[in-house]
Amino acid sequence: MKTPLNGPDGAPVPESYLFISVVKQNLQYIKAGNIVFDTRVATAKNGVGERFGSECTPRGWHKIRARIGADCPTDTVFVGRRPTGELWSEQLQAQYPGRDWILTRILWLSGLEPGFNRLGERDTMRRYIYIHGCPDSNPMGIPSSHGCIKMRNADIIKLFEQVATGLAVYIEG
Repeated sequence: MKTPLNGPDGAPVPESYLFISVVKQNLQYIKAGNIVFDTRVATAKNGVGERFGSECTPRGWHKIRARIGADCPTDTVFVGRRPTGELWSEQLQAQYPGRDWILTRILWLSGLEPGFNRLGERDTMRRYIYIHGCPDSNPMGIPSSHGCIKMRNADIIKLFEQVATGLAVYIEG
């Protein structure tokens, strides 16, 4: 892991934050300088970038804006950040082969760097970039999302239980 040189707005790096490496396809939860959670992820198949419509994973400092799905069962399907009442299955996927599956839990990100990942044509929150669960059949470690950070369902549940709204998130590109 390469520690960021500065925190949001040039402040010191926060004591606790999520560190996402696009190159390594990895997410770590750093708490008081220690790695307390470490897992493989899948970021955007289009690489890194901040612009609307790019389907890229945005870089830089963010925060968790909202935690969604706390009481939902594993494999809950979300559309527009709302549970659809469906549970993902291979049969459901076959029925809707083009769907971008957002499952189980959502951590909605908001950029903290005006002009880079916040406001205007480069706004992470308005691009609806999340850390979220996906079908366990999706490979991790291979860029494949539409911009979000995908995780195994068991991993997003574990992480969701440990983090709070407002936690800093650094995405290294």
